[in-house]
Amino acid sequence: MADTVLYDVTDGLATITLNRPEAMNALNVEAKVRLRDVVQEAAADPAVRAVLLTATGRAFCVGQDLKEHIGLLGADRANGTGSTMSTVREHYNPIVTALTEMPKPVVAGVNGVAAGAGAGFALAADYRVVADSASFNTSFAGVALTADSGMSWTLPRLIGRSRAADLLLFPRNVSAQEAQELGIANKVVPAGELAAEAAAVARRLAEGPTVAYAALKESLAYGAGHSLAETLGKEEELQARAGASEDHHIAVEAFVKKEKPVYLGR
Repeated sequence: MADTVLYDVTDGLATITLNRPEAMNALNVEAKVRLRDVVQEAAADPAVRAVLLTATGRAFCVGQDLKEHIGLLGADRANGTGSTMSTVREHYNPIVTALTEMPKPVVAGVNGVAAGAGAGFALAADYRVVADSASFNTSFAGVALTADSGMSWTLPRLIGRSRAADLLLFPRNVSAQEAQELGIANKVVPAGELAAEAAAVARRLAEGPTVAYAALKESLAYGAGHSLAETLGKEEELQARAGASEDHHIAVEAFVKKEKPVYLGR
């Protein structure tokens, strides 16, 4: 049986590939456990300087595997338990936390439909390269559920509360073009170019100033929930950290010499 999630680290770039194409990369328990583990591994690995999250087949990820889910719900009813929904705590929350908080940039290469938790994982990335044939769908209300996979945090920050409420209350397919207009997709490319373009973006980030990227991620997250005064203090703290990095010194020297900097990621 093929791995449900593939993992590769080459030259500082960790590529995580959802690999259940026959099921449109729906998230069964095996896939959720594997995805959680490799995302956390990439976050903790100092050799990883950027992450590319993508998928095989015609879908990015359609969210929860409902065929498996209905069986688990039936077992819950028979046993008088509610353990099935613990997947949010055990799988989704750790995945999204690792994607958003790891001190390195994450690129989502969205090759097809991203729905439910699949959309949530794409939104948790720092940059989304989207195939022109792909789409997004919140999906949750359509199966009488509320948002998870961080979507109630990420979506309104990307498109505003009013638009987020619309997409969550009335789930529908959002085309790649509309996703770009709304601010969900950073870049839309022809479907045949998605793999190469997403890899190129991720590779560029893997070769960049990793300490500065980590600080940028932290400052954006901090600024979203703090006052201007508090954010200015955080910027001062993070700038001191970035300024002390080897990469900053490399960049300044290269600028003076009119050369292209070769960053070390530290």
